[in-house]
Amino acid sequence: MYPNLYYAFKDLLGLDWPVLRFVNSFGFFVAIAFLTAAYVLTQELKRKSGQGLFTPTETTILIGQSATWADLGANFGLGFLLGFKVVAMFFLDEATMQDPQAFIFSGQGSPAAGLLLGLFFAGVKWWEKNKEKLDKPEKRLIRIWPQDRVGEITMLALVFGLAGAKLFDIFENWSYFLQNPAAYIFSPAGLTMYGGLICAAIAIGIYARKHKIGFFALADAVAPALMLAYGIGRIGCHVAGDGDWGVVSDLAAKPSFLPDWAWSYTYPHNVIEEGIPISGCMGPYCSQLPAGVYPAPLYEAVACIALFGVLWGVRKRLKVTGQMFALYLVINGLERFAIEKIRVNVKMDLFGLHPTQAELIASLLMGAGLLLFIRQSRRATTSR
Repeated sequence: MYPNLYYAFKDLLGLDWPVLRFVNSFGFFVAIAFLTAAYVLTQELKRKSGQGLFTPTETTILIGQSATWADLGANFGLGFLLGFKVVAMFFLDEATMQDPQAFIFSGQGSPAAGLLLGLFFAGVKWWEKNKEKLDKPEKRLIRIWPQDRVGEITMLALVFGLAGAKLFDIFENWSYFLQNPAAYIFSPAGLTMYGGLICAAIAIGIYARKHKIGFFALADAVAPALMLAYGIGRIGCHVAGDGDWGVVSDLAAKPSFLPDWAWSYTYPHNVIEEGIPISGCMGPYCSQLPAGVYPAPLYEAVACIALFGVLWGVRKRLKVTGQMFALYLVINGLERFAIEKIRVNVKMDLFGLHPTQAELIASLLMGAGLLLFIRQSRRATTSR
């Protein structure tokens, strides 16, 4: 396992770059997931705009204006933060490098680098604005299509998705959270996918309504991107070993065509340092599970990337708005309900039943998807 990119580069390429300790492997794959999803979403929104399913909104902007103090201050603040923390990473001692998370959330940094980079960022903003400055600033009416808002939609999904994922995980593991709230909140482990999906969907729904973007048309465009992003994110879970693994597996029951590690894996050097010490290993991340478990994140990654292919293949065949999103809800729920059977998870006590939080939400999503598909189909038939 590779808790951060330092271990990956050292093991795979033989490169000893301590600064890579600050790039968490799971976070790296999450970034790739969001960038890939943003590209897929942009292509779908462009296609649907070409079909007339979206209309642009008009807004007035002021061009030719000098840089304001707010512009300069915002750029200086961003530059200072990057210089104070990011540039300082290249000059840390070995002891601090061993615990990058503590450095990130500490008051340590380089004020000089922050000041210099802050002034540089502010200077660049002033130069850009001055280059476009007009003797008399003008108001212009521009059209903004939904595909022009992908950056904003992606940031909403990132912020509210991560916040929701952590929030739902706290609810699911309340007793562990109470033992050490600060450590639990800032831990790279412990993210509940459905919490992120629900909170991000609410935020994007509000955003869509504000900007007069049809919710179900937008949801149809988002569906393939969501499935792909989840699959790539699960690769990050597997690579980092963040605790989303399965129950103990029996190698004797392994199908002959699978390699041993694809059926039973101990997640050595996992990021949450779960299990028993690895003989001869020194420093952090020196634990592995005492018995091999199902590599559930790997199974989900393969399944979800394949399901993305299914959604991408049928997206032009489903003509009724909302049907694509409904299909996504159904297959997403089916996939997660199936994987829960072999995942380690907290059981709930609900009317004498003991489902996991994910099984309950997956069941609700499957039901909602079926109802939505039927409802949208009937409405399309009635309107003809």
